[in-house]
Amino acid sequence: MVSANTLCKKLLNVNHAVVEDANFYIDQDGVSHLRIHARTDKWHQDDCPFCHRRCPRYDQRIDQPRIWRGLDFGATLVEVEGWTHRIECPEHGVVTAYVPWAYPGSGFTRDFDLTVGWLAVYLPRSVVSEYMRIDWETVGRCVNRTLNDIEPERSRRLDNLVNIGIDETSYKKGHKYITVIVNHDTNTVVWAAQGHGKGVLTQFYKQLTPEQLSSIKVVTGDGAKWITECVNEFTPDCERCVDPFHVVQWAMEALDVVRREVWREAYAEFTQLSKEHPRKKGRPKDGDPENAILNAAKAKADEIKNSAYALGKAPENLTENQQNRIAMIAENNNRLYRAYRMKEMLRLLLKIKDTDEAEAALNRWLWWASHSRIDAFKELYLKIRRHREHILNAIRLGMSNARIEATNNKIKLIVRKAYGFRNIQNMLDMVYLVCSDLRIPLPNRKPRSA
Repeated sequence: MVSANTLCKKLLNVNHAVVEDANFYIDQDGVSHLRIHARTDKWHQDDCPFCHRRCPRYDQRIDQPRIWRGLDFGATLVEVEGWTHRIECPEHGVVTAYVPWAYPGSGFTRDFDLTVGWLAVYLPRSVVSEYMRIDWETVGRCVNRTLNDIEPERSRRLDNLVNIGIDETSYKKGHKYITVIVNHDTNTVVWAAQGHGKGVLTQFYKQLTPEQLSSIKVVTGDGAKWITECVNEFTPDCERCVDPFHVVQWAMEALDVVRREVWREAYAEFTQLSKEHPRKKGRPKDGDPENAILNAAKAKADEIKNSAYALGKAPENLTENQQNRIAMIAENNNRLYRAYRMKEMLRLLLKIKDTDEAEAALNRWLWWASHSRIDAFKELYLKIRRHREHILNAIRLGMSNARIEATNNKIKLIVRKAYGFRNIQNMLDMVYLVCSDLRIPLPNRKPRSA
């Protein structure tokens, strides 16, 4: 027969503890509780909870015992009751003495915190809150303790960085951003902070040691000026790459500007024809030339307005209707079709593997864009000319921001699952926990291999 002492210690999954008593009671809501009265054994009762050094007592125990929530035993809510006191650590100062079943400052057992952290990775926070019978904000504090336990030295992520990607992503309406830095070689987030811009990125570079700065060889990102300025200031010897995806995105934005201009012109033509040839009262007659002119002008404007999706797709992926729409544009609007061809030429040259061939193709594209007589693409020409070397670096090294864009999608999923974050630190903890190779150990489980 197992003793009650042993049974309770196994339920709590702790060492260095002595169980003195246990009893059941039912609260006013009809919920059954198992309260375990425990204490730290005499060999560890004056240990520091952080460095586990034996320290002198600062004062005697408090007037009332503390209570910690534990994992439920079936449907029964488990609590641990114990007396605590403070000790004076030469390194950490005056702190509450170590208790073997809980993290410092926590009102829950270690297994409880770890379980909440594991559930928060895969489930919405509201579900975790209801299932574990804790407050919404308490989930965030449990996640923080879990992260600090399995990765106490987060600065180690900054060691041996070679290829990194930098980007900002929004987490809330009103232009609320976080800056994220990803290690391309491990596909993990190595640093994240609230805000974006040169001031935020400078914080990242300033915490790196000279050895860590010298190990960085490649930095990828979009064409943001603040990224380039920080790279030139802190790591001038590394390769700066502009992500090809963003270059194509610039071309898509320029193409859409042209499409809207052409649509406004076509719609203005239809409006003018409507004024010159007002529709007569009564049912329109079949074969009326005036109605045919108006219908053709309206159809032309509608075709241009609804062509955004077709213009954005690669030719090999177009459906039959989309191919017809592009053919109509080629026949009726030379300016929009030339803009479409310039977008396609830029997209294809970014896929060229040979650097010399890609450089020659890029030079041809720059000449075409500068002589296109299309204002949007003249502006794009100036932008790409500024980043010409960075684009060629990305082609030569085969680097892109695909990993960090995937990470941004994970971050947006984290925000959606939590229905937003009031505390930015809770969100950053979730980013570090989810967008990495960390594994949360669940109680009494065989550790999974990485």
